[in-house]
Amino acid sequence: MTIGSDIARGPNIPRPPCRGYLHKRTQSGLIKGWRKRWFVLTHDCCLHYYKNKRDEGKRQPLSSAKLEGAEVGPDDSLGKPFVFKCRPQYWSRVYFLCATSNQERKWLEAMERAIHPITQQNHVWVDVTKHNSNMPPLAVKNPDCLGLLNKMDKSKDTWIQHYCILKDACLYLYSGIRAGIYLQGYAVREQAYGSKKSTIELKPPSDEFKTFYFCADNSAENKWILAIKASIKKWRPFHQVLQDYMSLPPEETRM
Repeated sequence: MTIGSDIARGPNIPRPPCRGYLHKRTQSGLIKGWRKRWFVLTHDCCLHYYKNKRDEGKRQPLSSAKLEGAEVGPDDSLGKPFVFKCRPQYWSRVYFLCATSNQERKWLEAMERAIHPITQQNHVWVDVTKHNSNMPPLAVKNPDCLGLLNKMDKSKDTWIQHYCILKDACLYLYSGIRAGIYLQGYAVREQAYGSKKSTIELKPPSDEFKTFYFCADNSAENKWILAIKASIKKWRPFHQVLQDYMSLPPEETRM
């Protein structure tokens, strides 16, 4: 599913994203040594790297790895300071990365957090939304709003129509693939986008989350804006959700 914050994880609780230049040990080809690459650790626990910083968001990464369950830690086997290694789960490949002293601590902390996914097994609302995401649209009871919306696909610069259902601050999108967007903490406003003078902008509380743009028939757009705002207000503010999570004992936040 391609969604704002993954339904499989819980409401908008961000990962500690990290990005910057690291030197990566090259062990293949004729040239062996260290190459400078732009690394991005996203809030969905994926580590990507690009040839240059400017490639992020414009080109596909040279490689990507899921860090959940990975082995991460300092390494002194190469006789070089500030080196750490990362062995993704189910991979035979090991990344050897080198940073400055300050960067090493930042990256290690961020990657160690990404190893252990956040779970909220006792969160009833999360269980309900997971259940709803697997149901056909007409089976979702008492929706806050429903109907057709056009969602901007930025990768193709085109509007794609979805049948949408809003229920308890979660927007479910139906087409060939079912998806959902958690909207806790999102700001809702009417905004011009491209050639369209009026669209619905869903702005996240953090730049690490996606901004979404939807448009509807003129007669339905105001209905959706009012319904989304009202649905979000039913739930606790984002900063309160995040504060409650941070106050949990460490053992309750790990699998």
